[in-house]
Amino acid sequence: MNRIDSIKIHQDELSKRYKSLIEQAYNFRQTDSALSDISEYKAIKLLNKLNRLKYLYREQQKQAG
Repeated sequence: MNRIDSIKIHQDELSKRYKSLIEQAYNFRQTDSALSDISEYKAIKLLNKLNRLKYLYREQQKQAG
């Protein structure tokens, strides 16, 4: 497995976790606002990581292509 594939796999895993946390934050919004805020904060941190991985993925593709 090369570097591009490993970045893409990691990106997909983080994306699934991000979607799960956003859904969790939405579901908690009516019942427990503190838990909703915590889930949203974690999702924002994951989104930051995803954006950095997208940049790395693009750079690796440019170098490979």
